[in-house]
Amino acid sequence: MNSLSSDLREALARVGTSTLTGVLNRRGLKSMTLYDVWPLRPEQPRLVGIAFTMRFIPSREDKDGPTSTSRSMVQPQAMEECPPGHVLMIDSRGDSRAASAGDLYVGRLKARGCAGIVTDGGLRDTDGVAKTGLPAYLRRPSSPPSPIAHRPVDLQLPIACGGVAVYPGDIVVGDKDAVLVIPADIVEAVAEEAVKTYEYEEFAEAEVARGRPLKGLFPVAGDEAKRDYEAWKKARGGK
Repeated sequence: MNSLSSDLREALARVGTSTLTGVLNRRGLKSMTLYDVWPLRPEQPRLVGIAFTMRFIPSREDKDGPTSTSRSMVQPQAMEECPPGHVLMIDSRGDSRAASAGDLYVGRLKARGCAGIVTDGGLRDTDGVAKTGLPAYLRRPSSPPSPIAHRPVDLQLPIACGGVAVYPGDIVVGDKDAVLVIPADIVEAVAEEAVKTYEYEEFAEAEVARGRPLKGLFPVAGDEAKRDYEAWKKARGGK
């Protein structure tokens, strides 16, 4: 997928990753949430975009050491080629001994209209990364520069990130709880189901706050709850 419609992007940004994981689970997709990858700041904007992938392998002194003349330029290339609306997804092998990127690289992504950056490794200059305003997800902060542990080798191939297979063109969604991927060929159906689920959960939360018991309300809606939900929607103008 090369682009997301504004309606689809808005729908995915509206629902939480908890709702989306439930929808994906019902479709048999149980391993779509990245493990041990967290938002840089809880208050950062939600993340919605299309996966653009980069892969690291372990660095080696003759290739990536301070006297090497053969350092890879794939990393800065990624910052210049990740398209607007896309998320740079980095396979760092779960290794946060050295950073996957820093504030200048992330700032370049932001300036070019990219949607975010996700790594299962580290990011450096995290105060500067946060100041860019670009949604960023990582295993943990890491100050050492990339070549100490990583050599970038390719772009736009399937990768592993946070224990999840990520394919170029997958849809990436993140909030303060998690970040996950959705196959592009089902994202519209997933978003539609997630919005319906989210709206029912809004109703259920209001009912619980009023003192209603969970039986027949959640997680399985009984006939009475379904009727009450339809009346609730009607009272809100069908929204």
